[in-house]
Amino acid sequence: MLNEKCITLSKYRIEEARDFLNSGKKNLSMNEYKTANNRAYYSVFHAMRSVLALDEVDFKKHSGVIAYFREHYVKTGIFDRKYSDIISSTSLIRTKSDYDDFYVADRQETAELLEDAEKFIIAVEKYLNTVFESS
Repeated sequence: MLNEKCITLSKYRIEEARDFLNSGKKNLSMNEYKTANNRAYYSVFHAMRSVLALDEVDFKKHSGVIAYFREHYVKTGIFDRKYSDIISSTSLIRTKSDYDDFYVADRQETAELLEDAEKFIIAVEKYLNTVFESS
């Protein structure tokens, strides 16, 4: 049985994920592709953390969150392998967008990244709803 604190934190984090996704969509509409790429990654990151909240686990580094999610949720089959690929692509493009001086983000790539991030969030929300209903 999950405690109320974990459930509240999980719900807060999935709301954060949705907020980042919505910000990314706004950035895309304003042709701010690098910023939209960043928001797509953070939407996926916060969605992962919403799941980890139920395990009462968190990490100081992004790599810890990603590794734990993959180990406990992708490798075990709770989430399909395609979601691990979304984590990789959003992380890679976000890093290029944020740190590579001459990286040119394009509209199509950014739109696809945001679509993938939304698919990730939907899958996490579905999982969370199942968990919440059973607790």
